[in-house]
Amino acid sequence: MSATPPLPPRRARRLALAAPAALLVALLGACGGSTSASSGPASSGVNGTVTVLAAASLTESFDQLKKDFEAAHPGVTVETSYGSSATLVQQVNNGAPASVIALAGTSAAEPLDRSLVKGTQMFATNVLEIAVPPTNPGAVTSVADLAKPSVKVVLCADTVPCGKAAQATFRKARVVPNVVSKEVDVKATLAKVKLGEADAAVVYHSDVVAAKDAVTGVTIPSQLNTTLSYPVITLADDAASRAFVAYLLSAEGRATLQAFGFAAP
Repeated sequence: MSATPPLPPRRARRLALAAPAALLVALLGACGGSTSASSGPASSGVNGTVTVLAAASLTESFDQLKKDFEAAHPGVTVETSYGSSATLVQQVNNGAPASVIALAGTSAAEPLDRSLVKGTQMFATNVLEIAVPPTNPGAVTSVADLAKPSVKVVLCADTVPCGKAAQATFRKARVVPNVVSKEVDVKATLAKVKLGEADAAVVYHSDVVAAKDAVTGVTIPSQLNTTLSYPVITLADDAASRAFVAYLLSAEGRATLQAFGFAAP
């Protein structure tokens, strides 16, 4: 049987080049498929639901933090509930499910059942500010003006942090304000001014910032003011809860808080 004759030189060279070219096409195709599959936000590997209870003054900032955190962690859902710090602590002590609780002021955390606490860190500070309607019908320019009989003043209830801080300010200023109403939390207090039912309300600086053009802020001098430190308390020992707290304390989280009027701890 005769041997197969060798390929002509030109044909042999074309076949030798064809194999690497086919391999390159296959590799490029595989890379293209991988890129398409990985489009969208990358998974952080963390999954689950984080139930966050937060002071009413954190409403707008935590709504934004929730949105940003969920975008960075597609496997995690954050459920938020807002209210007065005192009410939130009572709810947790009574067995309400919560992964994380963020409060206005350290004193608000004192009644919390310590056996439930996995960790505590300070994440922001806030100060008081007087909120008045944009037209400022009461001509309020200072804490002393809140004592005028013609100025209708609304405060937070004495049992919640913003109410306690306001009372401390009035003691320092030796002023007895003309109070017409005390509300359950800072948002309800601010709402009275927004609705035209009050000439002034003592709220937090962050609330004035969040209200934008709906109210005007009157600064309370530092010697009369109270700075509240905000603690975040971890109640659930799981990866999703830890990730949320870590995000809150991160540079991105603090930038969001500062955009809404909070200062660093």
